[in-house]
Amino acid sequence: MQTETRQVWAKCLEIIRQEVNEQSFKTWFEPIVPLRIQHNTLTIQVPSQFFYEWLEENYVHALRKAIDYTLGRQGMLEYSIIVDKGDRKNPPIALNVSNQKTTTPPPVQRRPEPTIYESPFQLKDLDSLELDSYLNPHYVFDNFVEGDCNRLGRSAGLAVAQRPGVTSFNPLMIYGGVGLGKTHLIQAIGNYIKSTQANKFVLYVSSEKFVNQFINAIRNNTLQAFTNFYMQIDVLILDDVQFLAGKEKTQESFFHIFNHLHQSGKQIIMSSDRPPRDLAGMQDRLLSRFKWGLTADLQQPDFETRIAIIQKKLQADGIYIKDEVIEYLAHSVDTNVREMEGVIVSLMAHASLNRREIDMDLARTTLKNIVVDSEKEITVDNIFDAIIAHFDVTMTDLKGKSRKKEIVFPRQVAMYLMKEFTNLPLKSIGYHFGGRDHSTVIHAVQNISVLIDSNKDVEGRIQKLYKHFNRVRVRS
Repeated sequence: MQTETRQVWAKCLEIIRQEVNEQSFKTWFEPIVPLRIQHNTLTIQVPSQFFYEWLEENYVHALRKAIDYTLGRQGMLEYSIIVDKGDRKNPPIALNVSNQKTTTPPPVQRRPEPTIYESPFQLKDLDSLELDSYLNPHYVFDNFVEGDCNRLGRSAGLAVAQRPGVTSFNPLMIYGGVGLGKTHLIQAIGNYIKSTQANKFVLYVSSEKFVNQFINAIRNNTLQAFTNFYMQIDVLILDDVQFLAGKEKTQESFFHIFNHLHQSGKQIIMSSDRPPRDLAGMQDRLLSRFKWGLTADLQQPDFETRIAIIQKKLQADGIYIKDEVIEYLAHSVDTNVREMEGVIVSLMAHASLNRREIDMDLARTTLKNIVVDSEKEITVDNIFDAIIAHFDVTMTDLKGKSRKKEIVFPRQVAMYLMKEFTNLPLKSIGYHFGGRDHSTVIHAVQNISVLIDSNKDVEGRIQKLYKHFNRVRVRS
């Protein structure tokens, strides 16, 4: 039966290849997996809801032609959409729908609620904190992309996940700026422990939630039950510990819970937006204990890591786009992982709504709609637009190889402005000009700097461009 299914799908692909271009075929049809043929219906598996919607909106006629050729006019096509990729203990969940267009997406099947651990205490007053671990099942090590920016934290996290409470990394403190993956990493540790050591009770809680529960316990006279509950946990994961700052009574309660868990060989994992030495408003004795184990930071991802993150996200959604588009996104969004993932989601949404392939033009348009043009944020595209308008040149001129003076000068001014107004490294600036190396950018910046100080006309042009960006350049 499986052999027959593959043969039928192979014939379908031969027909489809004649109907679409090679790039579209590679992007939208090669990832499809034929599952079965039953009652004259061919079922194919697609990797995501977005993938299914794109096929239905853009290639339904090619698919219909292929089905007619292989199964006849009575043949039917059914999609099996992966809506939950599962984990080590739970198989993937797929949703089957026929190829009839619908104005609303098909309902998503939900995995049955996980088995709840039995509690040693009655905790009616600990609002909503029963015995669920409160972990997001999508936060796992498999989709946490490793790079130089997070290697120590990920390696330490995996070591803790494999031997909770046994390593010297207790407590494990992960710190870093917004959107760099702290919550993902600490929850990945918890999910790994849950999947490999089912006898251990893992709990993830935000500091804000912990504080609110403490206040409720005082108000309802259940402080002992609150403390007893937390002392029974095998792996405590406390997110955003900096929010305990200034809350003396909450810190005192956490101090006793921390001591009990640590002395009992239980694992403590925390995250913060700054290292322990910079946590103002925390008790010294608590800060001292934070330093008992390992403190690891997560930094902004470098260019290579950003590319890997984008590729991982696209792979998870079953989407293929050209390398040049991926590199453009990686160069243009260098702040944090969360913003990068938001850009990718927006890009796929624009592609679906506008029925367009994901190419450079769509990527540029999407980024313009997302990146705010503010006093503190000037983008590469903002600078290109200003240069093109001011010097009456084209994007092709700026990125091309022409050595004409009327092209070279605007190109060098653009490089100079990117160095002034963005945080892009020289290598990235050179990339935006047809892949030029960093030495070319250095030469351009130095040349324009000299001309500004020695040529009134050049200084005047630069001043106009600064005013365009609402900046005032003060000569030294």
